[in-house]
Amino acid sequence: MKFIVSSTYLLKQLQVLGGVINSSNTLPILDNFLFELSHSELTVSASDLETTMSAKLEVESDSDGSVAIPARLLLDTLKTFPEQPLTFIIEDNNTIEISSNHGKYALAYANGNEFPKAVSLDNPSTTTIVGDILATAISKTIFAAGNDDLRPVMSGVFFQFSTEGLTFVATDAHKLVKYTRADVSATEVAEFIMPKKPLNLLKGILAGSEDDVIVEYNDSNAKFTFDNVELICRLIDGKYPNYEAVIPKENPNKLTIARNQFLSSVKRVSIFSNKTTHQIRLKIAGAELNISAEDIDYSNKAEERLTCDYQGDDMQIGFNSRFLTEMLNNLNSDDVQLEMSLPNRAGILTPIDGLDEGEQVTMLVMPVMLNS
Repeated sequence: MKFIVSSTYLLKQLQVLGGVINSSNTLPILDNFLFELSHSELTVSASDLETTMSAKLEVESDSDGSVAIPARLLLDTLKTFPEQPLTFIIEDNNTIEISSNHGKYALAYANGNEFPKAVSLDNPSTTTIVGDILATAISKTIFAAGNDDLRPVMSGVFFQFSTEGLTFVATDAHKLVKYTRADVSATEVAEFIMPKKPLNLLKGILAGSEDDVIVEYNDSNAKFTFDNVELICRLIDGKYPNYEAVIPKENPNKLTIARNQFLSSVKRVSIFSNKTTHQIRLKIAGAELNISAEDIDYSNKAEERLTCDYQGDDMQIGFNSRFLTEMLNNLNSDDVQLEMSLPNRAGILTPIDGLDEGEQVTMLVMPVMLNS
């Protein structure tokens, strides 16, 4: 088995796939890339058993076969080469020889048949979505997903597909983000929970991509196909909590404010907040928003006054500044609206501008009890 490939082209593809490989694997074979050659088409795969990703590359060859090559060693070697053709020759003594313009490098390989086979999806449902839209949906929601192993359903992003549009939801019980697209729809209704790791991989690859992504899914797995890449992952098993029930419908108190100004102020004031609760207090009266924080243990306190547009009763409400900062950072509008009903009910943060046609973002942040 022998093939010739450009060093930078191979490195670019392998760096994408390398994100799948865990730093410590239970099965040693998973520390390898699987190379499957069929004449001039080389398929390279990486897996951690839950997620498998493969890419098809054009190479010069007329042979076929499959081998598993140590991923770390191969990546470290390729990073040092300037652009040039590399020749890979699989020898019989279980070594693979790489020849460059300046030298030869030999590394041991494993049998390709030992590599776990990717799952095939039986009669899946299919939806097509533009890469950049999917990447945006992931990055707008994934930060709100939880890290609690005891509640695995909350550690992923909930995909809800219908003929009206697509909805993506993430929550960790303290904050919730719901992102909807009315300009993209599915042919049938479907719901599934995607784990974080494959989503982070997709987010990185698809940002700014105009390519269509074909999403296929059944009860246990989902598959994303685009360009020359295919990613298959196991879905999180379980029923997602009824998030609609948590979103308060009647919110008479509405605060409108410039996002950057609000964000900077929250960031500054939160430096003086208690290091365990990160609590900040919003006091709104008329057109004035007063943001304050206090750390009684260290006698630190801060207070800022901002002008805002406010309709509603005067009120005081407490939030965890870390959640508020994360949410404001994740929006790219000039102005935001914070809707509230009572100091013990969730506040709803929405962008006022900067959205595409058919795009909607709703962020929900739970209040914290104020110590008067």
